[in-house]
Amino acid sequence: MQQLFENLWVDYLKLTQDAERIHQLFSNLGENIINDHIALRTFNRGKANLDQIAKFLESYSYFPVEEYHFEAKKLRAYHFENKFNEKSPKIFVSELLLEQMPDNVQDICNRLINEGDKFIDENGLSLPMMPWNTITKEEYLELRSESEYAAWLATFGLRANHFTVSVNELKGFSTLESVNQFLKDNDFALNTSGGEVKGSKEVCLKQSSTMANIVNWSFSNGEMEVRSCFYEFAERFKLPNIDSLYHGFVAASADKIFESTNAA
Repeated sequence: MQQLFENLWVDYLKLTQDAERIHQLFSNLGENIINDHIALRTFNRGKANLDQIAKFLESYSYFPVEEYHFEAKKLRAYHFENKFNEKSPKIFVSELLLEQMPDNVQDICNRLINEGDKFIDENGLSLPMMPWNTITKEEYLELRSESEYAAWLATFGLRANHFTVSVNELKGFSTLESVNQFLKDNDFALNTSGGEVKGSKEVCLKQSSTMANIVNWSFSNGEMEVRSCFYEFAERFKLPNIDSLYHGFVAASADKIFESTNAA
């Protein structure tokens, strides 16, 4: 399990310079950064769909806890928790419901899924992985015009979309708002969709995130600047009459966190 997260973290840092700098800023203050959760994206077809990833995660003692639906973005998701260690980072996996997408999007994605299935047959399912061939710049833009999620997934494959700092474990920051101010003071751009803070104490979870880094990505027919991955921050609160922090997610907040990779 530790090796899985280490592999995902190393891969994630290659695309997310902001995360490395933020991590260092907190470390310089003497903070011991604890990861609340990571997130992965996939398609709902083929050998790397949500149900197949669930089977893969079982080998690491991770099992689905709750299901989420995002109708506007045409997504379904589960969050997974480690059966034997509740302090282990949670894993949030979402999938794009392709049958709800236009035919041109399905055509591109089905080709990638078929390529991915052949790759998985030969190599097995693992994380992180890029199981299909690189798309063209035009295909990226075509997908993005219908679904930012589809464009990101087709471009970057099966890898951690973000890691998340647990605000509850920070010693020098008592609130998510103070973390946000620290980030802005150090010139990081925050995702303001739905407000800088998504959620509230009343729903037992507050979340915020940086906007994903802009990287110069090599597509099959040339380079183009696109958004890659981002860093999230989560502050959890106790459930009423229960002496433990809320472990789940709030769909309305997660819906806005997805937009951290939006081009606009």
